[in-house]
Amino acid sequence: MATERHAVRGPDEMLRRIRGEYLEMPGLSLTLEQAQRLWGLDEKTCRDLLQSLVETRFLCDSIADLRRSGGRTAGVAFYRRFAAS
Repeated sequence: MATERHAVRGPDEMLRRIRGEYLEMPGLSLTLEQAQRLWGLDEKTCRDLLQSLVETRFLCDSIADLRRSGGRTAGVAFYRRFAAS
C-alpha cells in the first residue's frame, strides 16, 4: 500500500495541493529542495510545477525579483506567494 507522500499524483492534483499549502500558510517561502521534500517530488517535476505557478503569477521567486530590480542573486530561489498590489 502506498503512503500519501509517495502516491502517484497527476500534475493538476499536485498544483491544487501546492496552491492550497501556500494559501493555508501565508508567508510560506521554500527553496526548491524544501519543496521537493515537503511534497515528495523529484527535482524536475517540482521545478516544473513551481515554474508554472510563477508563470501564472500565483508564486514569485526571489531570483526573478532580484533580476528585475538589478540586484545580485545568491543562486537559490525562494518560492513564495505573489503579493497582490
